[in-house]
Amino acid sequence: MPADPAVVDTDCCVVGGGPAGMMVGLLLARAGVKVVILEKHGDFLRDFRGDTVHPSTLQAMADLGLLTDFLKLPHTKVSALSAQIGDETIHLADFRGLKTAAPFIALMPQWDFLDFLADAGRRYPTFDLRMNARAEGLVERGGRVAGVRVETPEGPLEIRSRLVIAADGRRSLLRDAAGLAVEDLGAPMDVLWMRLSRKPTDDPEAPLGRASAGRMFVTIPREGYYQCGYVAAKGSFDALKAAGIEAFRRQVAQAAPAMADRVDELESFDDVHLLTVTVDRLTRWSTPGLLCIGDAAHAMSPVGGVGINLAIQDAVAAANILHDAFGPDDAALDARALAVQRRRLPPTRAMQALQLVIQNRLVGAALSGRALKAPVAMRLFERFPRLRRIPARVLGLGFRLERVKSPDAFSG
Repeated sequence: MPADPAVVDTDCCVVGGGPAGMMVGLLLARAGVKVVILEKHGDFLRDFRGDTVHPSTLQAMADLGLLTDFLKLPHTKVSALSAQIGDETIHLADFRGLKTAAPFIALMPQWDFLDFLADAGRRYPTFDLRMNARAEGLVERGGRVAGVRVETPEGPLEIRSRLVIAADGRRSLLRDAAGLAVEDLGAPMDVLWMRLSRKPTDDPEAPLGRASAGRMFVTIPREGYYQCGYVAAKGSFDALKAAGIEAFRRQVAQAAPAMADRVDELESFDDVHLLTVTVDRLTRWSTPGLLCIGDAAHAMSPVGGVGINLAIQDAVAAANILHDAFGPDDAALDARALAVQRRRLPPTRAMQALQLVIQNRLVGAALSGRALKAPVAMRLFERFPRLRRIPARVLGLGFRLERVKSPDAFSG
């Protein structure tokens, strides 16, 4: 007979140690809520994740009094974004005019970001981060989610909690277990991520997207190398692999001529990582005892690099709404969980709608092989530089900026 699982009682169980899970766990623990965070891996050292920390997230760090220490971590500061479309270079966004604590994007490996949040959380006695803890399913009692079944190296574990927050990503096990319906909004592309070396003197320090007939390529500077994204037609990865690595090197060199002198660094397809792009959202983000946030509630396109920042905004809003709701009234707690969706769904819809327009009109056109010209609206950014503040506001802060309002129960 298998041993009975060990049992841990807590106020809130957060499943997933990504940006949304770590931030909501930190904020709730800071407010005095007992939180257990479950992360299935043993560390955060996984590459090719979103590394663009936007002004909205930097503002949240400032609200917490953590921004100065956060910016001591190695990062690249980006104050403007541009793209090459066909033969034209378009300056798209200038963040320097934003009225925020840090009007720029910080390019930082996500593992450093998550380690920083974990260290900040450990300052609070109500913060319990458990690594190598894989959620296996939900515990239900009386028609309500009451916890999570967990596998750990030490054996099975049952976390019993007033509320479970699913922050376990776009393939969320918990949202599937709860039977929450997903609306697929579609995406015409996938992204193949790779590393290519960076020359410290000659190469540009800012991210650059390049779109031409049949090809799109993105370069994101990191310490000593570029994180590069080759945008491919949806479902085409197997055909690219079948053609061989040498053919793929030629494709990369044609998509990004500035990288042609280093494509031999791709020794095999082991150096190429597939991101299957999904754009979707739940029709309902919660069920009694369970709330989904971040990618578990709405998978974003990589367009604009807004994914982790929208997830952080969900976490801030969730903590603002939930922090004082962990009393004896389950119905009141569930009503607060519903309120999180009411607040975060409109800006999520707006951002996804914008991403879909860009995917369909620009990405889809590029991948179809048609000759590309910059849309008229983008050309206006060249004629009237002040207009660059508009995309800077949308990409940098989103359609609704969430400020930290949950309290620090341990201050003073």
